Amino acid sequence: MDALLTLEEAAERLRTPVSTLRFWRYQSTGPKSARIGRRVLYRESDISAWIEARYAADRPACAAPHEP
Repeated sequence: MDALLTLEEAAERLRTPVSTLRFWRYQSTGPKSARIGRRVLYRESDISAWIEARYAADRPACAAPHEP
């Protein structure tokens, strides 16, 4: 089972302010999260998958070779 991270731990892992992570959650653009009781928690695998998806989105589908 994946470790569950608090909002603060997830923000630290992503090297972003807690307020940014809250904003991403509000806009549904950040990593998957769940409210369990009064806490918002993130699975480590969801954070890793979100990071990988961001990298994949930034890569061009077909990069043309660079010509001088």
